[in-house]
Amino acid sequence: MPHISLAPVVIVLLVSVITVIFCRKFNVPSMLGYLLVGFIAGPGMLSLIPKSEATDYLGEIGIVFLMFSIGLEFSLPKLKAMRRLVFGLGGLQVGVTMLAVMGVLMIAGTPFNWAFAVGGALAMSSTAIVSRLLSEKSELDQPHGQMAMGVLLMQDIAVVPLMILIPALSGGSEGSLWVELGLAALKMAAMLGILFVVGNKIMSPWFRLVAKRKSSELFMINVLLVTLGVAYLTESAGLSLALGAFVAGMLLSETEYRFQVEDDIRPFRDILLGFFFITVGMKLDIQALGSNWQMVLVLFAVLILLKALVIFLIARRMQHPNADSLKAALYLAQGGEFGFVMLAVSSKINMVSPALEQAATAAILLSMIAAPFLLGSSDKIVSLLFKSNDWDLKAVDLHAMLVETMSKSEHVLIIGFGRGGQTIGRILAQENIPYFALDLDAERVHIAHSAGEPVAFGDAKRREVLEAAGLARAKMVVLTINNMHETQHILDNIMAMHPGMQVYARAIDDDYVKHFTDMGAEEAVSDTKETSLALAAYAMLANGVPYNRVYQTLMNIRRSRYASLEDLFVGSDDETTFSEESHNISRHAFTLVGEAHAIGKSIHELPTDRKHLKLLFIRRNTGRIENPDPDFRFQSGDILVVAGRKEEIISFENWSLQGKA
Repeated sequence: MPHISLAPVVIVLLVSVITVIFCRKFNVPSMLGYLLVGFIAGPGMLSLIPKSEATDYLGEIGIVFLMFSIGLEFSLPKLKAMRRLVFGLGGLQVGVTMLAVMGVLMIAGTPFNWAFAVGGALAMSSTAIVSRLLSEKSELDQPHGQMAMGVLLMQDIAVVPLMILIPALSGGSEGSLWVELGLAALKMAAMLGILFVVGNKIMSPWFRLVAKRKSSELFMINVLLVTLGVAYLTESAGLSLALGAFVAGMLLSETEYRFQVEDDIRPFRDILLGFFFITVGMKLDIQALGSNWQMVLVLFAVLILLKALVIFLIARRMQHPNADSLKAALYLAQGGEFGFVMLAVSSKINMVSPALEQAATAAILLSMIAAPFLLGSSDKIVSLLFKSNDWDLKAVDLHAMLVETMSKSEHVLIIGFGRGGQTIGRILAQENIPYFALDLDAERVHIAHSAGEPVAFGDAKRREVLEAAGLARAKMVVLTINNMHETQHILDNIMAMHPGMQVYARAIDDDYVKHFTDMGAEEAVSDTKETSLALAAYAMLANGVPYNRVYQTLMNIRRSRYASLEDLFVGSDDETTFSEESHNISRHAFTLVGEAHAIGKSIHELPTDRKHLKLLFIRRNTGRIENPDPDFRFQSGDILVVAGRKEEIISFENWSLQGKA
């Protein structure tokens, strides 16, 4: 029996943990750490992980779970409402990008067949990178996020005909090319049709049957079965594993179990997706980069610049705003995992030369490594190019801010004008206490400032912005933002500029309460602790405890910085737990996208009474519309916030997007 050592696995895990810790510490995307681990542990350096089809396949499973999670957000009604993005923008992107890349390569003397194979490979984008970053930044429902996802879905579909055309153009395909394409299209339509028709009918009853057993273990096994089972069926039909997982997620998104499934699948997704990026890092070949670096750089430039330009021009032609078009273009400018597959297939049948295949592979890999940095700078790039057209992308006018705050002294400087900041501002205004606010949501600032609110667009991490906002004349500062790293940065600047300033900071994590006070904050207010104190106060008052005693009890706890509330027992309600079909009232929000059925409809046309739902409010842009008039009509991009039972919410969302439950 051969001896199998765990040493390479342990070393890879150790290197992964150390790398990701440093990535988190320096705010570098963790996927770059995984790419680096793959390069160090792979054949390029230490050869701790063998390069084989098995490791590549295991890495692809990570994409399967990622696409399954995305599918849970994109139900079939929502996908139908986005069909213009998928088949319009996505179809044009694949076609025009391929033609543009082929044109550049053929001008440089590359044969047509080779140019076609490389053009198809470079037309693909990375589903793993784009979806992961959109999900992490909560931008899936934003216009550029929907555009990017629509294009990625079309790319997954386009892989099928491209994988047929490449062997056909090499002369190795038997029979008629059009017959093969027709059969592939028929097989794809049949498989997807069966999955959607049959899946819609059996998914809910099947999950209900499993849920009645009241076993979290059984429920988790069933989720894995559905995810991998549907992915296997689509792979058997010649489609991608990722597309099948996406379909499985969409089928489950229309059941009342989608919220539970999403929580259960997350650990598998994140771990396996990390392994996918490790397998990508293993593909980096230093020798190929050194021997053919000129071609690598040319293809890298073609991939990033030409592809982004094509996507931007198509999106603008389809009447999308400049900022959204450019952001979508930047998100999709890198190469993708399917590009590796196409190049490998093309190389085996002599559709590309070994040198061109290595150069194209290296260019795709470099673009994937550069993608997180490019996407992290997307806001600055958009601001630089379109600051003259879009108010929300203009640079901060420090002079105008300084003029506006010159008349203020002993005011409260509020940093963060979201719901918390606006609530504080409204209470202060009622008491005639002057305040001035800073916020980085430009649209919200524009609307609030137009309504007469003392708020300006500005990054409080910049000291000159704090000075222009009147920090030196302020009586105190209130930090309400929910990004604790930014709060630390801002607090550090305030203490360096004015050490005696009273600062009251929000802490969404209890661990930051002591940290912020140690940094110099007068008080750090814990979200969770204050909620508990408010509920405890109501309970004490309801039991006859005098108001003064309640007030004194709460103040003593606050003065001790919640010390008496530490060392609490942890129970099952502190984490997401399994339960049978829930009948509790839930709150849910969804966006009317594309050609959603409810767009243009009025309030009285909504079936909320029939579905026992309550429309809490509507968010349009950054405004909140409560108690709208009966003749109020919905527009594309409106966010509906409703309350009700989960199954009724899903049914109502389906009606709003496609016109039927």
